[in-house]
Amino acid sequence: MSTSRQEAYIVSAKRLPVGKKNGQMKSTRPDDLLAAALQACLGDLSELDRTAIDDVIVGCAMPEAEQGMNMARIGLLLAGLPQSVPGITINRFCASGLQAVAYAAQRIQLGEADLVLAAGAESMSAMPQIMGNKLAMNPAVFENNAHLGIAYGMGMTAENVARQWSVSRDDQDQFALLSHTKACKAQAEGAYANELTPYEVISHLPDPESAQPRLKRFWMGQDEGPRADTTLERLAKLKPVFHAKGSVTAGNSSQMSDGAGALLLASASAIKAHGLTPIARFVAFEVAGVAPEIMGIGPIAAIPKAVARAGIRLQDIGWIELNEAFAAQALAVIRELKLDPALVNPLGGAIAAGHPLGATGAIRSCTAIHGARRQRKPYSMVSMCIGTGMGAAGIFETL
Repeated sequence: MSTSRQEAYIVSAKRLPVGKKNGQMKSTRPDDLLAAALQACLGDLSELDRTAIDDVIVGCAMPEAEQGMNMARIGLLLAGLPQSVPGITINRFCASGLQAVAYAAQRIQLGEADLVLAAGAESMSAMPQIMGNKLAMNPAVFENNAHLGIAYGMGMTAENVARQWSVSRDDQDQFALLSHTKACKAQAEGAYANELTPYEVISHLPDPESAQPRLKRFWMGQDEGPRADTTLERLAKLKPVFHAKGSVTAGNSSQMSDGAGALLLASASAIKAHGLTPIARFVAFEVAGVAPEIMGIGPIAAIPKAVARAGIRLQDIGWIELNEAFAAQALAVIRELKLDPALVNPLGGAIAAGHPLGATGAIRSCTAIHGARRQRKPYSMVSMCIGTGMGAAGIFETL
């Protein structure tokens, strides 16, 4: 293993279809989703010695219950990786998947590893079992106004952003419609072909006649969320869900979802030793804090830091995956940073395709890397806001 600073490259980036909460994947365990994503990532690398993988780093925003007990280690074993391969589950809320990629790259850059799998997995369908009835929030946040924003629901933070950045209801609905339009077009044109691996959903259903469970199997080949029948008229009829006089609705907010994605990162020496082909180079990652009550503007703070760390200009980035937690915050970020709307989420975003929390950063990294390669863009970026007031951004160079 190298002991000097080295570059980190992405040699494979694959994801599963994203399912709607309580949708087609509602009975699928998150560790099974993770295992499938890891297998998909390694699927075209049949000659790679799996014992050479130094670590598996997995992001998960709610690492409890079915997603607990170090899901990374369980998932890698379910995927058939050797017992010698270790794994760790990390949590930076919505940026967990992107943080996993950054940590994997940093281990390689520091010479601590040569092959690392980075992934994200989340089942929001499993969350009712996770959340329970016990108050998890520290009561101190309700006693100190300086920390009260931590307790804000995400929807209320979006209302705050919409008000402070003057994002109208019509602007939000227009943005939501465009997300669905782009995502449906991408599905029809097969734009996800290089990144997406179909997933076989297996459900155990009761059979009263035999008193034995009945297996239901079907292949899920595309994201479940995008809707071709979305119109401005339908979006306009939806009532605000977080504030009686607000503008944030279920239609202009991200969909709660189930999903997983995985990337294999390698050093230059590992690429040579194992005959791998790099598709991108990890360039930079930055995270920044903002006021919790306006957490949606996190990318406004994180993106300039990442661009400066990369030593490039914002104009050099030709593909931007800006997670659409809410249309209000996405528009605020686009306007504040003067991002080119044509470069932001070219295939649609979380409003249409879904947002499986800790998995989203890994999933969107797959989309950005493959999208930039198709369009021969020199750099791509993934960015998102993060609950409790943070933002993250990661930049990749296309190879």
